[in-house]
Amino acid sequence: MIRQPEALPVLEAFAPAFSQLTIRRFVVLLVAAVLTPGRHTVANLLRTLGVIAPGHRIDYQRVLSRAPWSGL
Repeated sequence: MIRQPEALPVLEAFAPAFSQLTIRRFVVLLVAAVLTPGRHTVANLLRTLGVIAPGHRIDYQRVLSRAPWSGL
């Protein structure tokens, strides 16, 4: 039996706010944020993941810069 991660309901709550492709990038950034020591810039997050993160760096920067939002 496969157990769903506890974070899945939280991620599903954010899903309606994003397109299908953008939610994937958002999840990649979240995983990278957990794994990255030091400053959590998009460049550092993607550097941590290396080739695991598909797409261009600019695509990931746009996830957080397209609309006004607050991390709080």
